[in-house]
Amino acid sequence: MTSTTTKPRPARAPKPEGQWKVDGLAPLNHDEQVKQEDPGIAVKQRVIDTYSKEGFSSIAPDDLYPRMKFVGMYTQRKQNLGGEHTGKDNSELHDEYFMMRIRFDGGQSSPERARVVGEISRDYARSTVDFTDRENIQLHWVRIEDAPAIWDKLATVGLDTLDACGDVPRVILGSPVAGVAADEIIDGQPAIDVIKNDYLPRDEFQNLPRKFKTSISGNARQDVTHEIQDLAFQGVVHPELGPGFQVFVGGGLSTNPMLARSLGVFVTLEQIPEVWAGVVGIFRDYGFRRLRNRARLKFLVAQWGPEKFRQVLQDEYLGFALPDGPDPAPNLIDRDHIGVHEQNDGRFYLGVKPTLGHMSGEQLIAVAEIAEKYGVTRIRHTPFKEVLFLDLEQEQIEPFSAELDALGLYTKPSEFRRGLLSCTGLEFCKLAHVTTKSRAIELADELEERFGDLDSPITISLNGCPNACARTQVSDIGLKGQAVSDADGNYVEGFQVHLGGTVGEGANFGRKLRGHKVLSSELTDYVVRVVGNYQDKRADGEIFRDWLLRADEEDLQ
Repeated sequence: MTSTTTKPRPARAPKPEGQWKVDGLAPLNHDEQVKQEDPGIAVKQRVIDTYSKEGFSSIAPDDLYPRMKFVGMYTQRKQNLGGEHTGKDNSELHDEYFMMRIRFDGGQSSPERARVVGEISRDYARSTVDFTDRENIQLHWVRIEDAPAIWDKLATVGLDTLDACGDVPRVILGSPVAGVAADEIIDGQPAIDVIKNDYLPRDEFQNLPRKFKTSISGNARQDVTHEIQDLAFQGVVHPELGPGFQVFVGGGLSTNPMLARSLGVFVTLEQIPEVWAGVVGIFRDYGFRRLRNRARLKFLVAQWGPEKFRQVLQDEYLGFALPDGPDPAPNLIDRDHIGVHEQNDGRFYLGVKPTLGHMSGEQLIAVAEIAEKYGVTRIRHTPFKEVLFLDLEQEQIEPFSAELDALGLYTKPSEFRRGLLSCTGLEFCKLAHVTTKSRAIELADELEERFGDLDSPITISLNGCPNACARTQVSDIGLKGQAVSDADGNYVEGFQVHLGGTVGEGANFGRKLRGHKVLSSELTDYVVRVVGNYQDKRADGEIFRDWLLRADEEDLQ
């Protein structure tokens, strides 16, 4: 009898991840090849010189995808294409119109800026204005022929669309009340201005593995959702060094949600731009480029851990050690700025909420006119799709609020309308599976009709796809759009339900009930049922979020 032994196979070498400092610069997919062949931002001049003159059909494929993103433009979805078409090739899905995203770093606006954007919307974008949860404004129905005129008009008030999309540092979120809030720890806006004006234009930051999201806030409210950013600087007070910032890295939602990790350091206001450049440099040089669905910074942070990340940052990019620093005291609720708040100079700011952050161009022009009437020179956007008006005198608040209410900007929205977020959905987005905005408006109206208001904060988000643009996983009720089966076995629009997600103290992603899906046609009845169960079964003083965490499953079905 002979025995044979099988030699173990040698372990396969892992595939290269496309990390420039590890694997070299050779592009491992088409997107990386396109970015190396010609910078994305270079497409702007071709839009001006050629595409705006020769029309949509003249746009080269690699300029249409992906380079147009680098100048803040995505093709929008053809109208009346249902969710069953999602996932098909862009050439089948796209219309010959664009969504255009305008950057407002730190949410900084003014009556002049509001009027200009409103006029652009009215004249070139079928009067669409969508405030985003990244403090931007998005327009729809933009023709390539009109892009140069829009850019020229934006430039008259210091605005642009450059790097609003694409594999670049996106708009920098900042506290909308930086420099004026009575509860501010430190004003972070100067650092945003330095990064936007001095760092962003540099070529070294124009080819990242994927998008890169930053926030900088010195506000005690923690008003920029630092837990879900690639890089966040959040205000803290060091017991010896005074006010400054803690640094968080590796946050993000989408199909692999992760909360940002604290680096445990203390950074001064003056150091922020250098530290920002170092973290972006790590992402550029060590970020995964081979697979786009693993190309966000959060995957590198998950692999390295915050300790190694800090060491590499200090040793290879800064050249000095950062002192240890405290994490901010957690703030669970009251992160938005709705209503009247006192400033640090004795004046007041007023926060209002357009439903779902949607407005018409004419409404935005009217906002500018009302602001100027009352001498307001500073307007701000927020990550909760609010609009703030700064520097009001006390006697101005009541008449000013009345004029905004008449315009459809709610100064005292119900908790339902206040905490409601929605993405674009099937109306314009090529990734969406379901309609979101009209469902959300219907939902807000019905909840107010049934309950009036709620004596508890409540956040509800409707997302058309898994990408979580409306923060599905960190909402009290997060609704992720997908095709579901109805009673007859037909695939129809519906939502997967996430319950009890939150940022702040006890930050976590919402839980999913096993096998629980809701048809779009039954969505309003479902949310009404859950809110009704909360009102019937809560303990005294118990807020909706806490009840969700202990509620029986049958009360959540």
